[in-house]
Amino acid sequence: MPVSVCDFIAQTTVSQPDLTTDTLVVFGVVGLALVLFLTERLPIDVTAILLIVILVVLEPWTGVDPATGISGFANEATITVLAMLILSGGISRTGLVQELGRRMAGFAGDSLRRQLFATVAATGPVSGFLNNTPVVALLVPVVTDVANRGNTSPSKLLIPLSYASQMGGMLTLIGTSTNILASDVSARLGSQYPELHRFSMFEFTKLGVIVLLIGSLYLIFVGHYLLPERVPPRADYLEEYDIEDYVADVAVVPGSPLVGQTVREATAILGSDVDIVQVVHDEARSVAPRQATRLAEGDVLVVRTDRDAIATLEAVEGVEPVGRATAVDDLTAPTEAGIITELVVALDSRLVGERLDPEAFREEFNAAVLGLRHHGELVGERIVGTHLDVGDTLLVQAPPDTLDRLARRDDVIVAREPPRPEYRADKAPTAVAIMIGVVAVAALELYPILVAALAGVVAMVVTGVLEPNELYDAVEWDIIFLLAGVIPLGIALEQTGGAAYLAWLVVQSAGFLPTIVVLWLFYVLTGLLTEVISNNASVVLLLPVAAAAATGIGSNPFAFVLAVTFAASTAFLGPIGYQTNLFVYGPGGYRFSDYARIGAPLQLVLSIVTVLGIATFWGV
Repeated sequence: MPVSVCDFIAQTTVSQPDLTTDTLVVFGVVGLALVLFLTERLPIDVTAILLIVILVVLEPWTGVDPATGISGFANEATITVLAMLILSGGISRTGLVQELGRRMAGFAGDSLRRQLFATVAATGPVSGFLNNTPVVALLVPVVTDVANRGNTSPSKLLIPLSYASQMGGMLTLIGTSTNILASDVSARLGSQYPELHRFSMFEFTKLGVIVLLIGSLYLIFVGHYLLPERVPPRADYLEEYDIEDYVADVAVVPGSPLVGQTVREATAILGSDVDIVQVVHDEARSVAPRQATRLAEGDVLVVRTDRDAIATLEAVEGVEPVGRATAVDDLTAPTEAGIITELVVALDSRLVGERLDPEAFREEFNAAVLGLRHHGELVGERIVGTHLDVGDTLLVQAPPDTLDRLARRDDVIVAREPPRPEYRADKAPTAVAIMIGVVAVAALELYPILVAALAGVVAMVVTGVLEPNELYDAVEWDIIFLLAGVIPLGIALEQTGGAAYLAWLVVQSAGFLPTIVVLWLFYVLTGLLTEVISNNASVVLLLPVAAAAATGIGSNPFAFVLAVTFAASTAFLGPIGYQTNLFVYGPGGYRFSDYARIGAPLQLVLSIVTVLGIATFWGV
């Protein structure tokens, strides 16, 4: 018979739980999940669905029947996270967060420390009450503009923006989806451990305030020395992306076969590697021309391609190369027709996993692709066909109204504020009142946070803060599917005795250490695991193990639950561990090592602060 966590609690610390076939099968599923999360061979939501299928198919060993397999979709944590994402989307539609950022920017000036203070002050407290993922998405363009106006490299501010949002997320239960999920797991384990319960709204606020203050002081006074200036202050985008080597002007000569042809047909003649990003006709400039646009004699085409294709343009019948320098001048010529900026591929974007097709992108988004950073590295030559991923950054040129529209979509994050942003500013007081009401109802325990959040969603729609069709766009569906997939995996790990066995291994290897050191080791283990899989998955897998291990050494399970929760919600060692780190990867021009350079000391400091805080407030 498999050994349950309850059975393990009743055993002495020297009694080894049986390593059954059921346990080994679940360990195999966990191992597969880790590999898929780490390699990203499948999108994260597809991986989550696959886990559900595998667990149900292997029911004789996993104990997960179809009802348990899909229980994650109806789980309180999943629905609460969904509702909180919608509420955050309502706040973002009012422009309230951006306005706060702009007001702080006015205070910052050209002092780096004041800019850092403004970034942290605008991000941390807000992230305690709004999901920190959309907060960072909203503030990336604001903070980038703060840097440019203050003649500071955006690289100095964008990682601090991400880290401040993560620390701010630990102020309340609703600051991050990880907190909500950890609360649900803790409540489920409460039937086995009397010390465990569902988190209240401000359960760990006192520790969260300390973490935010100490982390902020580090970012303002120490961290910026460790961050290189990857992107120069007020960087010239064309120089940063080496565009001069990949653009050229070609003129449509008299008698050319391109005369009367559409842009689509002209692209087929010029070659599939050539993308027409502008058409200049009688001094009128068409940026990101539609494929149905017809060409005339004397038109000048600004094209983006690779070096070899530019050289072969000289041999194409009916066009005459004008030159590369002229093309760069055409791109940067002052005009209301087009603005050059960066677009970051968002977490739940339809572009994730797709091959970049500049023609299709231009047709759908009305923006011409000029350059690409893939996984932080500049793609110089051939950008066509590159598989896009979360955090990839596209350099584009688009009309101002297009940027306004893109800023309201969830596929991309506009890295610089659009010139004419449109927000429902008149709805800001209503949105704030609804959010305060949700927090108050949950904090006073009048109703569960789930009910309060769903009521808030209805109120947002009824009052016009959100349109009904915007509800679905506000949800990051890959996070929802991830929660639905890992929740039954955590149940299988508990039911088959896998959590008990892992806890026994911890007790055997670290049981001779002081309890506070074991607590610190769990914090470190969670932080490292979060860097290779999602923060939500690490919480689901490690919370049962931490609680069982705590009981095995006669410690306080709630202290270990909090250590795992804090460690999973503050991932500073790389861009993969937390989605907000990916959002700043491209706009900051960062390398993978930059995160560890500033994040490792911060992680070490906060590991000590958090563990000591837990020991002081809750005991070990």
